[in-house]
Amino acid sequence: MAEVINMPRLSDTMEEGTVAKWLKNVGDKVEEGDILAEIETDKATMEFESFYEGTLLHIGIPEGEGAPVDSLLAIIGKEGEDISSLLNGSAASSEVQEADAADEPVDDSSESSDEVSASAEVPEGVEIVKMPRLSDTMEEGTVAAWLKKVGDTVEEGEILAEIETDKATMEFESFYSGTLLYIGIQEGESSPVDAVLAIIGPAGTDVDAVLNAKPSSGGKASAPAETQKEAPKKEAAEPKSVNDGQRIFASPLAKKIAKEKGIDLSSVSGSGDNGRIVKKDVENYTPAATPAAAPQKAAATTAAPASAPVILPVGEEGSEEVKNSQMRKTIAKRLSESKFTAPHYYLTIEVDMGNAMASRKQINDLPDTKVSFNDMVVKACAMALKKHPQVNTTWNGDTTRYNHHVHVGVAVAVDDGLVVPVVKFTDQLSLTQIGAAVKDLAGRARNKKLTPAEMDGSTFTVSNLGMFGITEFTSIINQPNSAILSVGAIVQKPVVKDGQIVVGNTMKVTLACDHRTVDGATGAQFLLTLRSYLENPVTMLA
Repeated sequence: MAEVINMPRLSDTMEEGTVAKWLKNVGDKVEEGDILAEIETDKATMEFESFYEGTLLHIGIPEGEGAPVDSLLAIIGKEGEDISSLLNGSAASSEVQEADAADEPVDDSSESSDEVSASAEVPEGVEIVKMPRLSDTMEEGTVAAWLKKVGDTVEEGEILAEIETDKATMEFESFYSGTLLYIGIQEGESSPVDAVLAIIGPAGTDVDAVLNAKPSSGGKASAPAETQKEAPKKEAAEPKSVNDGQRIFASPLAKKIAKEKGIDLSSVSGSGDNGRIVKKDVENYTPAATPAAAPQKAAATTAAPASAPVILPVGEEGSEEVKNSQMRKTIAKRLSESKFTAPHYYLTIEVDMGNAMASRKQINDLPDTKVSFNDMVVKACAMALKKHPQVNTTWNGDTTRYNHHVHVGVAVAVDDGLVVPVVKFTDQLSLTQIGAAVKDLAGRARNKKLTPAEMDGSTFTVSNLGMFGITEFTSIINQPNSAILSVGAIVQKPVVKDGQIVVGNTMKVTLACDHRTVDGATGAQFLLTLRSYLENPVTMLA
């Protein structure tokens, strides 16, 4: 009997998933343990194994499209097996939901959304491609670039567009073959998840009939003819994306900046993978004609003193606006909520790092051992949290949750923003284990290879800018934590010891606390305990 495979829930916060890539096609043999597909959440892309053996009879979610958890993902069974009852059962369920929705008062936009989802009204061979939900926090997506235009022939597996989310900009592949009949979201425009992105089908299909059946889909169906006419014009206005018949590989942001600055990408050398042009390549690009302007300006400057006693600066004011990525919007939203809902206060203390520096040197002299000062801070925080459980809490309105486990999040800067991988049960790990864990998590964070579970569940956070020379700063609490520690650089300075001025090495740390859960005295006691561990590292090994 055929087995129905639904979209799995890969994290406790996951509501929808996106099929990044199918590794099996309809008709392929599948063995238990074979990788069926790569499923993408807002945190990572994970391989999804088959628990069944048989033939892949049906694919329910095409590559690049998102669907809610428990949606029909695939069907595996015997070759030639009749699965119409399984498919009709899914369709019947959808019709019942639509009938229920029809009994309730709804506006035109909600009717449009329901009708778009009714695949029974779409002509055979015509596929409606929607804006996928690529993360559980994603509410809208932006089309960074279209690589096809209306009227182009599209083959299965070809890249249709580049879609920007709150986490990354990804190439969106077509799962269908046919002609691109309609583009619903133009380049640079943003639309909610499930808005009509494009329509693919046989050439000559009456697109008006498809769109008119859904009169309010995203507000674009009212003028489909205009949209189809404007799409080729916009495509023609884009910077050239071919060079001697070959496509130029460039990030969407690089293309956008090049367009705004009028730079021909064919003359820019890429420093990314496989020669891909990235943002810094465009920003650092200097046209051949630019140096010629320098002598002219220098000559004018040289001549100025002879004609006037005062040299006034002469130039042209300029600025540019770069559209915010979905990741930056999400960071802004979450940090604003934290800052404006949690009453922050800050406590700063200075730590003598002399013993810590000597201990670290001795530890790192051991074979195959590498410990950083940040690892020592993380370990000290974990042990201090066990002694001050009030800091290891979460405010829940009517209740305060006391976490008996210690999971320390470590802030890591990535190209598009900031992520916080979590070192689980930190208090039970040695310094070398913490160092290995942080190094592994930080590396995979920068490559966006972390799983959702590796970024969830922190009870306390450490943010370290000391490696950049920052001596002191304050951080915004990473909700739902009650506190975050900001770690500065180790500074060599005169200090007083035993009544004598000597050279010492000190480091400032600042604790940001949520006053709803952590009182000032509690925060101060936590910092004193933290300082005692850092100034006497041997106590962390006891």
